[in-house]
Amino acid sequence: MKSLEDALKHKVGLGTAPLGNMFREVPEEEAQTTIQTAWDQGVRYFDTAPFYGAGLAEMRVGEVLSNYNRDNYVLSTKVGRYVTNEKEDKEGLFQYARDNKVITDYTEDATLKSIEQSLERLKTDRLDMVFVHDVSPDFHGDEWIAKFDEARKGAFRVLSRLKEEGVIGSWGLGVNTTEPIELAMELEETKPDVCLSATQYTLLQHERALQRMMTTAEEKDVDIVVGSPYNSGVLLGGDHFNYAKAGSDIIERVNQMNEIGKKYNVPLKAAALQFSTSHPAVKSVIPGSTRPDRIKEDLEMIQRNIPNDFWHELVKKGFISSNAPLPIHTR
Repeated sequence: MKSLEDALKHKVGLGTAPLGNMFREVPEEEAQTTIQTAWDQGVRYFDTAPFYGAGLAEMRVGEVLSNYNRDNYVLSTKVGRYVTNEKEDKEGLFQYARDNKVITDYTEDATLKSIEQSLERLKTDRLDMVFVHDVSPDFHGDEWIAKFDEARKGAFRVLSRLKEEGVIGSWGLGVNTTEPIELAMELEETKPDVCLSATQYTLLQHERALQRMMTTAEEKDVDIVVGSPYNSGVLLGGDHFNYAKAGSDIIERVNQMNEIGKKYNVPLKAAALQFSTSHPAVKSVIPGSTRPDRIKEDLEMIQRNIPNDFWHELVKKGFISSNAPLPIHTR
């Protein structure tokens, strides 16, 4: 299995939730061009999931990547949901998805079914990383602990076994809150190797993650992949924050950070990417996009020179925690 370190040139991978028609219907040509552009720009890590468009994102990724040597890229997907041939009306994040019904299930049988389906859609015989998807409070409310226990007895054990068998390279959780990752890292029998933390360790939101998750990840030698580094686009001027409509307080905070950015000629995109990847536990950041030109921009932004004074001012004014590792340049 290829490691993240081997595959990543600039710590940037491609998150493919938008390519599953999240928020809007993405034309097939646009989706294919986005993935192809990422490849042409040197991106070699691609993250996807059955949930993204009821298998649509996986199908699109598989279509492009199947043209290349499997040893030359890193691929991660998720379990906890599988896709059926039954039809259903769509709503919410993926209202423009394929109309196949998606079943949430963290048991052993469902996990095996999910992986089998993903391998077929992705046109591959192995997965470098598998994340147990959304076993967290934001999706399951008060039932999330029961779902976590179901995953611990089912998905966690299956993935541990598949890792030993060489079907997958590593596994962990892929969630939008910190608590499930913190809980999983304390397990002895089935401890994760790598976890995908979306929205939680970003320029805009990182205090909670710093309190425990990031420190424990370092102590337990668990790698972190940062998803949704722009908090669903609000950091780039969008109106969504963590997959929902952004409140006026969030937008005002972003506007204030933007003013500081303009003072030092620093786009918030560059700051967001460099902030998230500055923590030693973070191995990759995976912004998602359906626009081919954004891929090149991401790679340019993560290498952009940012003055130390910019970071110091954000800390001084309380926008960044004083405990957060920063990409400070030494002269």
